[in-house]
Amino acid sequence: MEKIILVAQNHAVGIYGKNNRNIDLLRNIYPKLKITARGNELKIVGSDSEVLSFESRFQLVSAHYEHFESLTETDILNITAQDDDSFYRLDNDKMNGDVILHGREGRIIKAITPNQKRLVTSAANNDMVFAIGPAGTGKTYTAVALAVRALKNKQIRRIILTRPAVEAGENLGFLPGDLRDKLDPYLQPLYDALRDMMPMQKLLSYLEDKTIEIAPLAFMRGRTLDNAYVILDEAQNATESQIKMFLTRMGKNAKFFITGDITQIDLPRHQHSGLVQASKILENVKGIDFIYLDNSDVVRHHLVTKIIQCYEKWENNENNSENKLILKNNIQ
Repeated sequence: MEKIILVAQNHAVGIYGKNNRNIDLLRNIYPKLKITARGNELKIVGSDSEVLSFESRFQLVSAHYEHFESLTETDILNITAQDDDSFYRLDNDKMNGDVILHGREGRIIKAITPNQKRLVTSAANNDMVFAIGPAGTGKTYTAVALAVRALKNKQIRRIILTRPAVEAGENLGFLPGDLRDKLDPYLQPLYDALRDMMPMQKLLSYLEDKTIEIAPLAFMRGRTLDNAYVILDEAQNATESQIKMFLTRMGKNAKFFITGDITQIDLPRHQHSGLVQASKILENVKGIDFIYLDNSDVVRHHLVTKIIQCYEKWENNENNSENKLILKNNIQ
């Protein structure tokens, strides 16, 4: 019997292993079969029973890689040693609960804090979600993880990540290179999140064919975004007109996720944050949800929480001092 098994083009490298190491292992496990790997085609020759047995095991091997973005020799040995698919079902159960997906090398990416869990639930029940909170609360990271999971599960066809190209309190001046070189510094946090969630080769492939697109907010004008998971990051730095433009790009079968920290607005003084305005205008619209995160959701270094608390305390004291001064002047 001869059988051709097709492997997803962007999975082949991960499944075959470095220098086809995993294929060599499979040859040792199935010595009666002739196994030839060419591109994304796996050719199997042998007796009917051996070929069918290999095919069922290989499907589980492929499914394991697709779910966990990782495949070790131990994984292959464990999967092929089972009489049924109980091993895979056991591992697949790990996808339940608070786990969003498994990233590179089997890294578990999950909602940790109560508000992060609310984000996951809200994204499942609403087509547009606003996540507003201080730095380090996992807003963007959670949003990107949900988008990658939706792509893996074929719920959407593409991911679009965008943010305003606004300098954070400093003038960067002239940046060398082409347009992508000039814009990449602004978009780097989105690349960092994606690198945690999928193999580099797969990520590069998705970026190349525009399955994953990372672009500045200004590039969204005039587009209709269908069958996509669209994330607007650093939305506090989008102007009122930009936010309106972005939100009206929503097409069929689209999920919009807007994240921002209204305590870190870097817009010029004469411009107002579109995120602040949107939170007031859209708060009662069905299908749109607002999740507010706070210091208890910070998942970075423990000092980040203390820093945020200190700044909030200082700002409150400053505001109180200003209010007292205004009151005193009015009385006089």
